[in-house]
Amino acid sequence: MTRPYMASSLPDHQVAELHRLMSEELSDVAVFFLDAKGLITVWNRGAEDMKGYTAQEAIGSPLGLLYTDEQKAQGQPERNLDEARKTGFYKEETWRRRKDGGLFWARVALTALHDAAGALVGFSKVTVDLTAHKRLESCVQERQDTQRILRTVHAGMWTWHPETDRVEVCANFLGLLGHPSASTSLPFADWLDFFDPTEQSRVADKFLLARASGPGSALVMETRMCQSDGRCRWFYMQADWHRENEADPLVMNGVNIDIDELKTVGEGLRLAAGKLRDADARKDDFLAMLAHELRNPLAPIRSAAELLKIGRLDPGQVQKTSEIIARQVNHMTGLVDDLLDVSRVTRGLVKLDKKPLDIRHIVTDAVEQVTPLVRARRQQLVLELAPDALMVLGDHKRLVQIVGNLLNNSAKYTPDGGHIVLKTQAQDGQVLLRVDDDGMGMQPELASRVFDLFAQAERTPDRSSGGLGLGLALVKSLVELHGGSVDCASDGPGRGSRLSVWLPLLAPQADKAMPQSAGLNAPAPRPLSVMIVDDNMDAAQMLALFLEAAGHEVRVEYGARQALEQARAKPPDVFLLDIGLPDIDGNELAKRIRAQPETAGAVLIAVTGYGQEQDRQKALAAGFKHHFVKPVDPAKLALLLAGMG
Repeated sequence: MTRPYMASSLPDHQVAELHRLMSEELSDVAVFFLDAKGLITVWNRGAEDMKGYTAQEAIGSPLGLLYTDEQKAQGQPERNLDEARKTGFYKEETWRRRKDGGLFWARVALTALHDAAGALVGFSKVTVDLTAHKRLESCVQERQDTQRILRTVHAGMWTWHPETDRVEVCANFLGLLGHPSASTSLPFADWLDFFDPTEQSRVADKFLLARASGPGSALVMETRMCQSDGRCRWFYMQADWHRENEADPLVMNGVNIDIDELKTVGEGLRLAAGKLRDADARKDDFLAMLAHELRNPLAPIRSAAELLKIGRLDPGQVQKTSEIIARQVNHMTGLVDDLLDVSRVTRGLVKLDKKPLDIRHIVTDAVEQVTPLVRARRQQLVLELAPDALMVLGDHKRLVQIVGNLLNNSAKYTPDGGHIVLKTQAQDGQVLLRVDDDGMGMQPELASRVFDLFAQAERTPDRSSGGLGLGLALVKSLVELHGGSVDCASDGPGRGSRLSVWLPLLAPQADKAMPQSAGLNAPAPRPLSVMIVDDNMDAAQMLALFLEAAGHEVRVEYGARQALEQARAKPPDVFLLDIGLPDIDGNELAKRIRAQPETAGAVLIAVTGYGQEQDRQKALAAGFKHHFVKPVDPAKLALLLAGMG
């Protein structure tokens, strides 16, 4: 016997009436019936209100009328009916479609109906609209997701209620600031206390301006907020006006995002970019100055060359012209040497030969170098040296270069008749070398970077005193190689400068006796047979003329192969070889000269424009005994040859 689906104490006619009311009058629940084929047969008011179809439109339609196009394409209406046929019941929560195309979230229950004999006679379906519940659930989930995101990016939301002048702050934001137990609803004045004290007035003004401006005026600013430990961080704050409906008061919803790391990195990048722009500008100024400085000596050299071409000069004029050429060539050589020296030092290619040295000997040698310039400008150089020996561990040549550059700098920028003071003293375990002058001085901004590369190129527009402004950059690099430091100070333009160098102090040591020169009674040098090999005809001929004037027998060859052939026939004592020869480079030529029995014992001297340390090492490895960089100092070459004679 089939079990009745409903139990009741009411008479059958009342039960039937209640069944009708349940089916037809319920407005919040859609109740309808389908026949065994799945066609709608009964449609209540709740179904009409919920789904938008009238009874006339719904009755006789298949169940698929109520599904989305995507669900129908997937065959869901048929599958759901089959599930109810097999098991007697099917339920789910899913999206359903209204007549107007809108979707709502529905909880549905589809039940198979059987007669007393157990035959399927149709289906009943009950649908409840849970869209509001779904939205609430989604809001809760979105809020949880939002909180996770805010925690991840170190941010927090807040709401300001101008009507009550209170601020509601999310709890995780307070936790990020180190106040996990603080109230999330607080007066505006207490909210301001979370900001950097120096920012609070500006933040308050922003809020007041936003309140006065009303809707349409967003609040956007970067500010600093402080943690409970006192440390402050940069936050980006953005907020705008909002109200739920027209009857509600306006509130301002905002978010503060921690941008402290971005701000710090950004500031670092801006500073770096600024430094690069400054360095680039100084480089351009320097290159312009370099062109100017190289053209200056070329003008008298060219004039002297044209004068010599005329050939109608008396001996006095020839000597004066030669002196001008030599002086200007020395000046150009000094400029190029400065450039190469700075390049080698800044790239770490300089190797120091460190020994214990008395700073007095360094000062003496440096003063000897700068004395001609000081005398020419009628300047007074005063030495205030420490009474005791001040020992440093350093490279004698480079330390003399340091002191010489300091003195040269002061001499150049001090007017004729000015004063320069060089002082040495022991101070806090260091040797202090200080050069004071009463020269042109400088602005504080330049004084702070006067030891930087290219900085001095802008120190004086006309560069009347000459030089490339590399000297102090070289001083800084060399001092740092010695473990020391540098400093510059000036009271302003026209008030002189003070350049200071600190070097580590060593315990004083007894001076070692210097070996006496063995060359005082040396016999007069004998003339040498010299072969010059250089494809630059002018350079080769001028060098030959000079060596011949010094008493040597000189031959000139312009190619390597011809030089080898001539050297076998008449081997010279000395070869002066250019490295950049067109047919065989000078290093390879040196190896071949060494391989020939006739010339294996000759002295090989490189005369080249390649002046880097690796060039010198390569030349020595090829068999050269000496390495001269063009333009060669003829006096030094003559002295070297005299020692061989």
